[in-house]
Amino acid sequence: MKKAVLAGLLSVSAAAAMTVSQPAAAENAREQVIIRSGEQAAIKGSPTYFTGSVRIDPLYPANNEMRSSGGSVTFEPGARSHWHIHPVGQVLIVTSGVGRTQEWGKPIQEIRAGDVIICPVGVKHWHGAAPGSAMTHISICEEKEPGKVVEWMEPVTDEQYNGK
Repeated sequence: MKKAVLAGLLSVSAAAAMTVSQPAAAENAREQVIIRSGEQAAIKGSPTYFTGSVRIDPLYPANNEMRSSGGSVTFEPGARSHWHIHPVGQVLIVTSGVGRTQEWGKPIQEIRAGDVIICPVGVKHWHGAAPGSAMTHISICEEKEPGKVVEWMEPVTDEQYNGK
């Protein structure tokens, strides 16, 4: 279960699902969902997917009508994801700190609070904190098929992380 939640969130953020306009007969069958802060337990980032200390705070899960999921991911200094791709892409919104991101074969880019990173479909990349700063981002991903939001690959080596 935790593995599925982790995969759904990472590759994981607005705070709640909102209803879409429906015909009058169906309107009463739907309502907003409010997920209260602290209702969902944080998940420690697994060494299967991350290097260093990472905390994932689930924000909202995908459901049968809204295929996106969101999570707030905090990387301690030097921590980072492994290389990965998203079958439907990913959006990252940096909320605090300084981080790094890199696409395969391209230079590392610094990211800061307020930056929005759009990771295109199928582009191999990683993201994490800078060496001297923690970094938190909100991750929004959409499922291509139930439970499939990310394909994990090899760890980012220290040489790759340091741009060598």
